[in-house]
Parts: sequence; structure tokens; C-alpha cells
Amino acid sequence: MIAALAAAVAVAALTGHTLVNAYTWLRRPTDGPAEVTEPVAVLLPLRDEAERVTPCLRALLAQCGVPDLRIVVLDDGSTDGTADVVRAVCGDDPRVTLLTGVAPPPGWLGKPHACWQLATRTGPEPAVLAFVDADVVLTPYAVAAAVTELRAADAALLSPYPRIVVRTAADRLVQPLLQWLWLTFLPLRAMERSRRPSLAAAGGQFLVVDRAGYLRAGGHAAVADKVLEDIELARAVKRAGGRIALADGSRLASCRMYDTWPQLRDGYTKSLWATFGHPTAAAAVLALLFALYVAPPLLAAGALLAGAPAVAAVAFLAYLAGVAGRVVSARATGGRAWPDALGHPVSVVVLGWLTVRSYHLRKRRRLTWRGRPVT
Repeated sequence: MIAALAAAVAVAALTGHTLVNAYTWLRRPTDGPAEVTEPVAVLLPLRDEAERVTPCLRALLAQCGVPDLRIVVLDDGSTDGTADVVRAVCGDDPRVTLLTGVAPPPGWLGKPHACWQLATRTGPEPAVLAFVDADVVLTPYAVAAAVTELRAADAALLSPYPRIVVRTAADRLVQPLLQWLWLTFLPLRAMERSRRPSLAAAGGQFLVVDRAGYLRAGGHAAVADKVLEDIELARAVKRAGGRIALADGSRLASCRMYDTWPQLRDGYTKSLWATFGHPTAAAAVLALLFALYVAPPLLAAGALLAGAPAVAAVAFLAYLAGVAGRVVSARATGGRAWPDALGHPVSVVVLGWLTVRSYHLRKRRRLTWRGRPVT
């Protein structure tokens, strides 16, 4: 009974924190018309994205509210005709510049190097840089609204997290954990106010930075060898004295991160080891997640079979509190709440397996992404 009660209290407290984060501290840029007068450059790194970049490009060309907008695209060694797709979609639009990237030198990973090339080859005019991934589709005022929120937050870096599009069972189990984890465990208000680099979060799918603050932090050159270059860039900005902010970007952008289970599996596998750091830390975090979110429904079932209905009831309440946290997170970030939240314990188990796989493959130096080694 004591274990079940402790789990119920802990999960309820964490769900309360999710609720406060989601509806008190999480920034929400306007989804209506907005306009900025300063020059802005949208930077789009591409590597073998011919099959899915078209919606992204069309959305960029349709941006409103940014009279002085540049769109700079980098073809990062694609072999599938990505550059041809860019030319076909963008035509001779004077706002668009297509660059040819060079291979990353020793000590650099592909994504940071592509972003750094974009940032340093764009020219000095843009006051704001907006990094966008190929799987992101922006609404017409997304860039203007994000830049407006960046300035309102007095931040050097704003991460307006897109709405994650889920279609498969694997998507629905794993993808919602991204928003749930930082809404549940990250103190958003403290993160914005604190100068501690360890209190930082960001998503690289859609990242808006003040150019001066970005360069002061060293830009992507400061995170050249980092798998989680988005989070490490946020930390670099903090170390340089800048502020960072998270925002709900679900009304500004949507993102279909992975099309298949192997892509999703490998995408998480390449980076989870970097998320947790030392394996001991990963084991401790996973043990806590399992104790709070996986054990309660199992305990409830076992107690019911053993003829202990009071224990079963308390354990079931702990499970429901966890489900409520997933519902709050989904509702706050444009995700799907039902019936997906009921499978939250299974989601945590899958996350645990992916984490173990990540450390296993890293130890054997078998982690790759987009045809390049990760470690």
C-alpha cells in the first residue's frame, strides 16, 4: 500500500507540474496576422529530401508579414535530386538562394556543419535567422509570429515546437513523449530566468535566433560534434549570456518526423545516449519512469488478483494520474490525446528499449544517420 500511495502522490504532483507548465508558463505565439520589419533569413538544410521537401518549400514561399525575407537552402551532398526539386518548386523567386554544401571536416557532424554553412553564407543583413527542417510545414504567418515572440521574450533563441503529425501506432506511442517529458520534468519559468546552461531545451525542427546572440554564442561551430545540436546550441546561448525560451508552435508549424518504424527507431537510437549522458544516469531516469508510470497498472492488476482491492485502487489512481499528464501535454501542444494516453505505460517501455539500444549500438560504434557515422 505504501509503495502504491507514494507512486500516486508523485505522479499526481508531476501531472500538476505538467498542467502549470502547459497553461501558465508555455509561450504561445499568435496564430493570426503578424508583421516584422527587420530582415529575416529562413535557413533550410537538406540532405536526400527530394521526396518530402516540396510542402516545406511551398510553405516558405507563402510566408506573409516579413517584407524583407530571404530563404537560403543548402543541398548537403544529396544523391536523390534534392537540388532539382528545389529549383523546380522555387523557380526564379528572387528571395531564394540555393547553396551547395561541402562535406563536414573532421570533428563536425553533418547537421551542425550544414547549419553553420547556412548561417555564415547568408550575408550580414538578416537580423534574425530561422532554422527549419525539411519535414516542417509552416503556416503563412509562422515566421513573422515566431520572430515577434522572440522579441517579446527578449530572448536570443526561441524554440516554437511544431505539432508532431502521428499516423502509425509507433508514432502514437513514441512521438508524444517529446512534449510530455519537457512539460512534465522541465521547469519552464526557471529555464527562461536561470543562467544555468543545464536548464535548457530546444527543438531543431523550427528554431529562431537573434543573429547577434547566435554569433556571440559561437553558433553551430560551438556544437560541431554534438548529436543534440539544438539543445547544445541553447546551452551555448546561455553560456554567452543570452536568454532562451520554449513556445508551443503547434498552431504555426506541423512536422512529420519519420515515415516508417525503422526511421523512427533509428532516429531515436542515434540520440538517446546523448540525451541521458552517462549510462548510470540513464538507468536512474528509466528506473524512476518505470516505477512511476509502468509499475502502477501492473501493481493494480496483481493486487486485484491477490484480493487486495484497496491497493489495486490506489495503484490504478496512480496510473490514471499518468494518463492525465499525457492528456494535458497532448491538449496543450496540438497532439492526439485519446485513446493514445491510455497506452502511456507502453510508451515508457518502448522508450526504455530504445535507450538501451542506443547505448548498445554506440558502444559498438554502429550509430549512423543519413549515411554518416554519428560517433
